[in-house]
Amino acid sequence: MDYLSFEQPIADLALEIEKCETESCNSVESAEKIRNMRQSLTDLTRDIYGKLTPWETVQVARHKDRPHTTDYLSLVFDEFVELHGDKLFGDDRAIRVGFASLDRTKVMVLGHQKGRTFQDRTENFFGCAHPEGYRKAMAKMKMAEKYNLPVICLIDTPGAYPGIGAEERGQAQVIAENMYEMSRLKTPIICIVIGEGGSGGALGIGVGDRVAVMEHAYYSVISPEGCAGILWKGAEHAEKAATALKFTSKNLLQMGIVDDVINEPLGGAHRDHHKTASQMKSYLKKTLKDLVGKPHDSLLEERYQRFRKIGVFNEAGELPA
Repeated sequence: MDYLSFEQPIADLALEIEKCETESCNSVESAEKIRNMRQSLTDLTRDIYGKLTPWETVQVARHKDRPHTTDYLSLVFDEFVELHGDKLFGDDRAIRVGFASLDRTKVMVLGHQKGRTFQDRTENFFGCAHPEGYRKAMAKMKMAEKYNLPVICLIDTPGAYPGIGAEERGQAQVIAENMYEMSRLKTPIICIVIGEGGSGGALGIGVGDRVAVMEHAYYSVISPEGCAGILWKGAEHAEKAATALKFTSKNLLQMGIVDDVINEPLGGAHRDHHKTASQMKSYLKKTLKDLVGKPHDSLLEERYQRFRKIGVFNEAGELPA
């Protein structure tokens, strides 16, 4: 088990429990001691994760064992059939998309994919999509509209790929086009930030009827390192930037940027993929039940108004009702 720096007290207690289980005999006293230690471990984990700082939230969102899009494709959905290519340049592996089933509901699922091994991460550009990835996503979303399939977008990227080739192929333009086209797509769209939700890379597949965020994910206009580099001229100020950006799930819900927060298992999604997937599946089924069958005019108007009201405030500094 890999522990983050702020989890050291959890790691120490877990090691002590493991040592006791190895050395203790099967006495009633030993069993009671271990049981009490396990309860203490649960209480300690709940206490630490109940008051994570924004920078600690970033660390959890980036944890190498956190479930990715491909994990959810196998745990939440059935019969996934991947679709490839943008019919213009190539197939971007940073975005995966295809047909799937959510129980008996046929859907189109797409999301960023970072990869586990170094080779996978390199092939997937660490989840940073190129223009062809966003074009692929939009082409498949329009296909979903044609066949009246709901669209589910899983967001997990530090940002769109910033290389020269991506810029030459219209990175900014294609993200803007995706946002525009998603705003008028005549089929339900659900977007979930499952890890990192960074800048335009997230917005390129982030316009929907419902936008949710996992409890320990973050959704921001820029990464903490990027913000620190601009404001304080150094990535060493990333922790300060993370606090200033107010991008945790609690902040996002309070400001009306997301509609819902999906709870994670105790200790983060990386501790229990199956339980996390179960939470997501329950949310998707409930939300699809509310959206499927809604008249297209109402769907589009509500989607438009949802994004128009983000950032609205009054002179007293309070959010509107």
